[in-house]
Amino acid sequence: MEPICLSDLSYAVPGKTLLQGLTVTLSGRRVGLIGRNGSGKTTLLRLIAGLVAPSSGRLRIGATDPFTDRKAALAKIGILFQNPDHQILFPTVEEELAFGLTQMGHPQHAALARARDALAAHGRADWAKAAVWTLSHGQKQWLCLQAILLMQPETLLLDEPFAALDLPTEIRLRRHLDALPQRLITIAHRPDDLIGCDEVLWLDQGRVQGFGPPDQVLPAFSAEMARLGAEDMGAADEP
Repeated sequence: MEPICLSDLSYAVPGKTLLQGLTVTLSGRRVGLIGRNGSGKTTLLRLIAGLVAPSSGRLRIGATDPFTDRKAALAKIGILFQNPDHQILFPTVEEELAFGLTQMGHPQHAALARARDALAAHGRADWAKAAVWTLSHGQKQWLCLQAILLMQPETLLLDEPFAALDLPTEIRLRRHLDALPQRLITIAHRPDDLIGCDEVLWLDQGRVQGFGPPDQVLPAFSAEMARLGAEDMGAADEP
């Protein structure tokens, strides 16, 4: 499994720096990203996926630059957004499943056949012609994940995959993800969601605040969140 190497990586938009000076190598099979809202977690996933280019510094997956070598990146990285409606492009289930395969160079007819086979393997052959808009949120999330898995990437990037799911759907998705052989890089807000990771990266205001095993990083993160919460409560109590 190729390491993901960030070297003095920064990303900015007009008037704001979102990530600054990240130097870290992600090599674990299960990697967690944690931090407050606006700390740069989703931006980092988009950079790793090659959806945007760094403003400065360097990002490599093995020897591949995911932004400049998009075809190679498709075989290495798949990203699952928090909201599947931001990811789905096509009106029917089979078309959505086939799209990534066509992007990798598979003929349309072969990609559609692979999509139908995948649905049949999951007992959902009747979904092939179904309109995507008729699916529930959890079903859309499942569809997006299957579309990525058909491309067989080495690494999956997961942006708070459980955020909008009810508990039974979350349990099913967790079980499915836990069984995957791919490396998973998962954004979470709750430290408990990342206890089983090999390594955790804590971002704060676009910088690396901590990186290492979860039993080292997560207690420090939780203590800092508790301190900030106490400060906020104190400020609210002031006359």
